[in-house]
Order: sequence, then structure tokens, then C-alpha cells
Amino acid sequence: MDLTVEGNVYLNGKLNNCCIGVKDGKIIKIKKILKSENHINYRNNLILPAGVDIHVHFRDPGMTNKEDFETGSKSAAYGGISCVFDMPNTIPNTDNVNDIKEKINIAGKKSYVDFGVYTAIKKDNIKNLSEIKNYCNGFKLFLGDSTNTIAFDKHYLNLIKKIDIGNKPLLIHAEDGDCLENNKRIEKNLIDHINSRPSVCETKAVEYIIKNFVVNNFKIHLCHITTNETINLIKNYDNITCGVTPHHLFLDVESKKKNQSLFKTNPPIRYKVERDILFEYLQKNLIDVIESDHAPHTLKEKNVDFDKAPSGIPGVETMLPIFLFLYSQGKISLKHIIKLFCENPSRILNIPKGKIEIGNDADFLIIDQKKVSIIKNKNLHYKCGWSPFENFKAIFPKHVFIRGKHLIKEEDIILNKGFGKFIGA
Repeated sequence: MDLTVEGNVYLNGKLNNCCIGVKDGKIIKIKKILKSENHINYRNNLILPAGVDIHVHFRDPGMTNKEDFETGSKSAAYGGISCVFDMPNTIPNTDNVNDIKEKINIAGKKSYVDFGVYTAIKKDNIKNLSEIKNYCNGFKLFLGDSTNTIAFDKHYLNLIKKIDIGNKPLLIHAEDGDCLENNKRIEKNLIDHINSRPSVCETKAVEYIIKNFVVNNFKIHLCHITTNETINLIKNYDNITCGVTPHHLFLDVESKKKNQSLFKTNPPIRYKVERDILFEYLQKNLIDVIESDHAPHTLKEKNVDFDKAPSGIPGVETMLPIFLFLYSQGKISLKHIIKLFCENPSRILNIPKGKIEIGNDADFLIIDQKKVSIIKNKNLHYKCGWSPFENFKAIFPKHVFIRGKHLIKEEDIILNKGFGKFIGA
């Protein structure tokens, strides 16, 4: 064995004092006692599977002033995320085989963590989806306009239903374009932004998806949902999963009176009563995934008149640490956190991560439950330099292992950029 680690290991829903044996990047043994020349005993510290973020915008290529795969993946690693999946609305959009290969090449030279890429579905690449599926990890469909993308023309949606995309997920930005257009207005603040993108636009989009795609047995994932109505619509469909972001769970318009453009995002953060209901549904296991929708913009870009500010906020480094703090306070179970951040994302993307079991990648975190931090912008690793979660309490991992390699040791990165690998399509 190349490595054995010992500690309070999360196994099959429970914490167990045992050892993990690693060889060639994979977990090959889990026993009460194991030894190797490279044995590390973490004693009572928690050993948890590393997180998987199925929704990031690392802005590479084309917008690397905001973020790139080096800074984005470093941020992910410090937040306990061992694998990220990058959205296609870069410049150029990732919507053909050549641009997919180029993004993978860029990320392969820069990324500290493992990664996958999605392809945008557009009317002019529908005929190529059967080929494209062999190179990407999934497909992204925007039903409404968002940053650097245009809503998909509904007239062409019937063509998608005829294409075989295999077992790749269809990830959907569920805001109905016609509904958004009908509610469009000049925006001066976050309330205006909610009124421009009301929750009914989300439910209209979800109703359309159920009517047109569920019957075709697509593997559907609804990104960053914001309303309990969406959950009630989809909860009886086995082939639909949904994700929620930390900003829709922890931020609301009532509490954000200053610097409102910083908190502008699509879909919008809503009212406290809505986020409280969303958290209640989370606790009832009606939400599958926590996804960051890490979408950074610089402070210079954000600190303009509200209507001119771009939508999107960063979150990949802070989301799991915030939830680990909530666990330490008894507000959510560890089992639930692991499902939301590790097991379910890995299952949706069909990757060998997210669970400490024989045959999986040896991706795990060492957590000291007593080491609570206060999130500060200056301590984060984003290129954009700010976080909406400054001053939140969090528990960051002390150590991060990816494929059995010690990536972060006592809060220092000890491997070079480019260590991260593309998770094969």
C-alpha cells in the first residue's frame, strides 16, 4: 500500500475508528488496523469523503480576470472539494468538440483538483450532441437568459428529445425565457431583481420540463432552484434531481440593504420566508445536492449601478465549511451533509468519488471539529477577492487528499497546479 490513514472515518452512514489503505490512488482496504511505511494517525479527527461541486463557473477561457482554473481549483481544494464540474458559458462557449478539448487542456495545466466539463446545448449544435456526448460530462440547457448566455429557443426543443445523449445528465437553468421577458424592468435594487425574475418563472420552466422531457427518460438535474413549488412539482419523478446553492439558503433581500449589487445573481436571492422554507425542505431530504454556482465577478465590476452590475457570486470555497459548522452545532446531520455534498453529486455524474469505499478514488478530508473559523475575504483564494459569506462561521479541512495524494497539509498546498485530472467523459 502507498498510504494508510487512521482516524474517525465516516463509513456507511456512521463514524468508525479504523484505517483506510490506498494504492495507486484508489481505496483498496478498510480495516480496524492497517499499517504501511506511510501511515498517518489522525486520532479523533474526522476523516470524511471530499466534496464534489457539480456547478462552477471558473471563467476559463475568456474571463480570467475574474477567476481561472488555477485560482478556482485552489479555492475548491481549501474548501474540501476534490472535484468540480465547469459550466459552458465561457468565452467562447463550450459547445463543440474542439472547444471542449481546449478547455480540458487549459484545466489540465492549471487545476489542483479533478474536474469535468459540460457542453452548452444550442440550436446549431443539436445535430452534433450524439458525438459531443463522448467528450463531455453532461449538457447544460438555459431556458432563460443569464450571464454570457442566451435562452434556448423553445422552437428547437423538440429536436433535443430525438437525440441520444446516453447516461449524461441534462442540467437545466430553470427560468422560463418568455416569463422573464414579460417581467423585464429597470432594476435599481434586489427587490426589483426579484420582480424581474419572479419565482413563477422557475415553476413555469419546471412544468415545461416535466411535460416535455421526463417522458423521454432524460436524466435531468435542475440547477439552483429557489422555491418549494419546484420541489413539490418534481418530488415524485425518479429521473429528476435538484440542487440548491448556499446563497439561496443563507442570504435574503431583507438582510442585504448595503452594496446590493454584490448579491445580484440569477436566479435571485429571495425573501427570508422563502429561504427558510427551502432549508426546511432540505432537512426533509427533498433536495439532492448543494452546488455552489460559483460565479465570481470582480469588485470593480460589481460596484456599479445595480442595473449594470453582472449577476453571480462566488461560493466554492465556503459552502462545505459552512455546513460542517452547522453540523458541529447540531443543526444538520453529518449523514445528510455527506449525501448532499459527496454521494449524490457523484451518483448523478457517475464518478468514483464521494464515498469512502473500496474501489473509489482516495479523496478525503481531515476535519477538526473544534477548529471554528470566521470567514474573511483576505483568507480566501478567489481571484475576485470577496465573498458574500464574510463573517460566517465555518470549519475548514486541515488536510485534503485527492487520489491518495496529500494536496493540502496543515492548510498549505504541497502539490503543484496541474495535479487535477479530467474525469473521463
